[in-house]
Amino acid sequence: MSDAFPPLPFAKMHGAGNDFVIIDSRKAAGGVMTAALARAIGDRHRGVGFDQLAELRASDAADLDLDFWNADGSRAGACGNATRCVAARVMDELARNSLRLRTTRGVLLAERRGGQVWVNMGAPLLDWHTVPVARAVDLDALPLPGAPAAVGMGNPHCVHFVDDAEAAPVANQGAQVEHDPLFPEATNVEFASLIAPDHLRLRVWERGTGITLACGSGACATAVAAHRRGLTGRRVAITADGGRLDVDWRDDGVWLTGPVAHVFDGTFTPEFLASAT
Repeated sequence: MSDAFPPLPFAKMHGAGNDFVIIDSRKAAGGVMTAALARAIGDRHRGVGFDQLAELRASDAADLDLDFWNADGSRAGACGNATRCVAARVMDELARNSLRLRTTRGVLLAERRGGQVWVNMGAPLLDWHTVPVARAVDLDALPLPGAPAAVGMGNPHCVHFVDDAEAAPVANQGAQVEHDPLFPEATNVEFASLIAPDHLRLRVWERGTGITLACGSGACATAVAAHRRGLTGRRVAITADGGRLDVDWRDDGVWLTGPVAHVFDGTFTPEFLASAT
C-alpha cells in the first residue's frame, strides 16, 4: 500500500437516475480532487462512472463547501440533484433538517420537508453576461435554430421547446449547441415539451458529460424559461428520463426536489489513484 496514495472512500448516489460519486474531503485541507482523477473516476469502464462528481470540503461560511466536476474533468458551477443527494446524506449524519451549502453559485439552503429534500438553487440569471452568452441577445428567443431560451443557474442552459421531447435529436443537436460560439463557457442543452400547464417532459444533454437521465439545474432553468414564455405557472412537475423532479420558482429563488437514492459505498485503491495521476 502506497503512503502517497492512501485509500479514498466514496459514495455512489443518484437523484432520478442522475448519478454521482460523492467524496468527503472535509478533513483534507484543500480537497483531493484533480481534473485527471475526476476523469479516471468518471470512466464507466475503468473507474466508477458518474454524471457529476461532488466533493465536500470544510467551510468557514456554511455547513460545508461543495465542488462539482464533470466526467471530462471540467468543473461544473452548479448541480441541483447532487446538492440534494449531499444534503440528504449530511442531514442524516448530523440529525438535522436543514443545511447551508456553499458552491460557486453561492450559499444554497437545503431543507427536508415531509420526507423530501428541497434545495434553493438561487435566483435565475437572466442577463446576457451572467448566463453567460457571448453578446447581448434576446434570452427568450436566441438566434439559434428553434429560437431556444437561455437561463443561468450557476451554469448556462439553452432550453428548446419542442412538440415532442421523446423525438428530439438530443445527442446530435445537444453536442452541437453545447459548444456553439454563443456560449463562451459551453452550455447544457434541454429539450422540453408541454404536457399540461403544470407539467413538462424534459430530456437533457449536459455540458462535459452528454445525455443524462435527469438534471436538477436543467429542470430549474426549463421551469423558468417555460414560465417566461407563458407556458406554465411558477410551480411545475418535470418528467425526466429517470423520474420526476418538482420545481417551485419563488420570490427567494428556484426550489428543487425529487427522489434521492444511496446506492453503495466503496473505496478507491492506492493502485487506482496512482494510475490516475
